[in-house]
Amino acid sequence: MNLSGILVVADQSRQAEVIASLDAMAGVDVHHIDAPTGRLIAVQEAEDINAEVEGLRRIKALPHVIMAEMVYHYIAEDDTLYSELPPELAAQETSCTVPAYLMD
Repeated sequence: MNLSGILVVADQSRQAEVIASLDAMAGVDVHHIDAPTGRLIAVQEAEDINAEVEGLRRIKALPHVIMAEMVYHYIAEDDTLYSELPPELAAQETSCTVPAYLMD
């Protein structure tokens, strides 16, 4: 099982809808809500790294989600041996710029 902490930034006026959508997703729980900034912390449980990346993609595609990024990753049990990064991860940018509005 893989666990990931995901920072989600939602449209503040639609935050309740985003929370409901996240709560409806299998393996996803919202653990923290900062209503004034639209920031949420969600924890996702996934079977393996591929399911974890797919779950992050689904979160990013939710209506009224401005941004979603994995900020924590833990592999509790995964017997798969990886000789290289899965293509889903290798295709992502190697650096991340933090938007100014998250620096408050």
